[in-house]
Amino acid sequence: MKTVLMVAEKPSLAQSIAKILSRGNMSSHKGLNGTCSVHEYSGTFAGQSVRFKMTSVCGHVMTLDFLGKYNKWDKVDPAELFSQAPTEKKEANPKLNMVKFLQVEGKGCDYIVLWLDCDKEGENICFEVLDAVLPVMNPTHGGEKTVYRARFSSITDTDICAAMARLGEPDHNEALSVDARQELDLRIGCAFTRFQTKYFQGKYGNLDSSLISFGPCQTPTLGFCVERHDKIQSFKPETYWVLQAKVNVDKDRSLLLDWDRVRVFDREIAQMFLNLTKLEKEAQTCFGKDSY
Repeated sequence: MKTVLMVAEKPSLAQSIAKILSRGNMSSHKGLNGTCSVHEYSGTFAGQSVRFKMTSVCGHVMTLDFLGKYNKWDKVDPAELFSQAPTEKKEANPKLNMVKFLQVEGKGCDYIVLWLDCDKEGENICFEVLDAVLPVMNPTHGGEKTVYRARFSSITDTDICAAMARLGEPDHNEALSVDARQELDLRIGCAFTRFQTKYFQGKYGNLDSSLISFGPCQTPTLGFCVERHDKIQSFKPETYWVLQAKVNVDKDRSLLLDWDRVRVFDREIAQMFLNLTKLEKEAQTCFGKDSY
């Protein structure tokens, strides 16, 4: 019987997808890294009976970094990081042994179905998984298709089953765009962080210049923080009115009702609603027929 390995982006997602596709008839056990579980069940795939193994990663398997000697701040000119410094892929979290885990679970499998998130980052993780698993899978015969990509937008029975029924292929170009973004973030972030940290060290007595970080994502994020701070500082409180009604349920019980509109900023409108409320002698629940 052939085996289909399926990989999701996180453990909880793998469990949910496996539960849906197996209709709850699956067995589960922890993988060698102790973090990712493996869910197994029998079914059909490509017109044949197979054994499914559903597991996951924990986000990115690999991360980009400079070679060791370029991580020494005092021995490398930050300008070198833009062009001369070579990069390499490393495990994103070595403690998880994710590459070894994937190879153990993927060894001897015949097909792989990638259930990574349907965005560019997910597409990039697809190929990180493939780099680890393809070398240990069973060899193909006659150009048989072995790699499939599931695309879904929600974790519902309908969406997951539909995704399984219309499997496609991972998009290599989208994955490469993430590789390019990661390299730009690394080179720009490291170069400017090192440059400005060294530049400001000791120049201002009250400035903690042990590390002054810079990154392409940090600039717009800082802009959002400053914009929010300015709004808070320039906030001017306005007088508003609220309406509350006290309803006597019986001699010993009463209810204090909150206004669905919450508040109004016009006193005359608030007074109008108050006058209308005073004219009423009974209140009725919105979920039943009892009136008080």
